[in-house]
Amino acid sequence: MADEDIATRAPESDAQEGKMASGIAGDTKVDQGAASMGEITKYNDIDVYVSKPQDYPHTSGKLLLLLTGGTGVHSTNNQLQADKYAEEGFLVVMPDQFAGDPAPTTTTSITPAEAHPSIIEQVKLGVASVAKSFTIDMWLARHTPEKVLPILHAVISSVKEEYADAVSSGGGIYAVGYCFGAKYVLLLAAELEKDVVSGQRAPETQAEEGMVKQGPQIKCGAIAHGTQITVSELAGVSVPMCVVAVKEDSLFPDHVREKGVEAMQKNGLEHEVTVYEGVPHGFAVLGDYADEEIVGKQRDAFGQMLGWLKAH
Repeated sequence: MADEDIATRAPESDAQEGKMASGIAGDTKVDQGAASMGEITKYNDIDVYVSKPQDYPHTSGKLLLLLTGGTGVHSTNNQLQADKYAEEGFLVVMPDQFAGDPAPTTTTSITPAEAHPSIIEQVKLGVASVAKSFTIDMWLARHTPEKVLPILHAVISSVKEEYADAVSSGGGIYAVGYCFGAKYVLLLAAELEKDVVSGQRAPETQAEEGMVKQGPQIKCGAIAHGTQITVSELAGVSVPMCVVAVKEDSLFPDHVREKGVEAMQKNGLEHEVTVYEGVPHGFAVLGDYADEEIVGKQRDAFGQMLGWLKAH
């Protein structure tokens, strides 16, 4: 088992038998036992977790689109994360970006053999690691912008009608994205050609001359430790954006972030970037950590993202 995998898990969570976590390193942690307060419903036949402010609809909340990591909409941790924003006055919609196909899961218990493996055990673990990596690569190949963007736009179209009061209250749609979902907050924050929005063409490929653009679909965004993010996606953002990152994060490399931020600055985009040290990728997603320093920085990151949304 890779050191990165071990570093992102809390012992008290690992001990819970039967609990599963995303096979993507650091994506989100093992689900906690707490109960969420929202509900799963369907929009355009897509599962969506909806969490509302306690006094809604008597007091209109602002509509917040929350895009998760690979564990998806049915993860208790992700639902509790949505609930935290709802407690702060946002009407949160969290769609199933993966059409019922969340990231492959892996058990999280660490055996003594894995902690101090022999040479034979190291070989076995190496083979398992290669197999796991292949499985994740296959999963990622099934969930590209061509597949995910049409799902998101179908949900956005429905909730804009269902919760028109919340959209009006906030002057548009807010969005937060964690891990896998961060990339799509950036894409929703950009002007995209119509064929990209409809899933007919990948964003990085050449557009036909004269292709009409749409967007952005959100008025303000905040992302935390994104994955598969490119410099061009950061550079293409055209709404205020908050970025929470982890120093020396292989899934969101420093050079990508730095070049992307340079482009934001050059474009005169309102943005805020905070890089956290001494925390694993995925730290900002709700989960149990034994390390109090990580717990504290998790609270700080939530406060930063929440404050950004409320300020806009």
